[in-house]
Order: sequence, then C-alpha cells, then structure tokens
Amino acid sequence: MKRSILMLAMFFTLSTAFTSCREVNEEENEMEMEGEEMEREMEREMEGEMNEMEDDLDNVGDDIEDAANDAGDAVEDAANETGDAVEDAANEVEDEVEGNDDY
Repeated sequence: MKRSILMLAMFFTLSTAFTSCREVNEEENEMEMEGEEMEREMEREMEGEMNEMEDDLDNVGDDIEDAANDAGDAVEDAANETGDAVEDAANEVEDEVEGNDDY
C-alpha cells in the first residue's frame, strides 16, 4: 500500500513538473513571438517614416529648383523690359534729333 501511494505521488509530481515546464515554455514562445512582431512593426514604421522624409526632401529640392527658375525668369523678363525701354528711349532721342518727332 505504501508503495502504490508513493508511486502515485511520484507520478503526480512528475506530471505536474512536465506540465509546468511546458506552460512556461509556451509563455516564453508567445513572448518571443510578440517581441519579434513588435520588432517587425517598428521596422515597417521606420521604413515608412524614412520614405516620408525622402519624399519631403525631394519636394524641398523641387521647390528650390522651381524658385530658382522663377527668379531666373523674372530677371530675364526685367532685362528684356529694360532693354526695350532703353531702345525706345534711344529711338525717341534719335527722332527728336532728326526732327521726326510726332509731337
């Protein structure tokens, strides 16, 4: 009788130990999987933010280029208008000197 009780107690102890170890192992696996998932999610978020930053830098570069082109066009237009005004003034002076004035 003592042996049978002792054997049952030993089996119960062993089965409890194995069950307990398995539960801890499963929890560790779940935690590891959650950690890996969080890591992948953070990598995806960082990639998205890096892509946004790259797009923003491209947009800034485009804006600078557009502003430079606009400034160049404005200078060219001003130079053309100044040239036209000087030419018109020279023609008026010439007409005045030659006496071909419309006035």
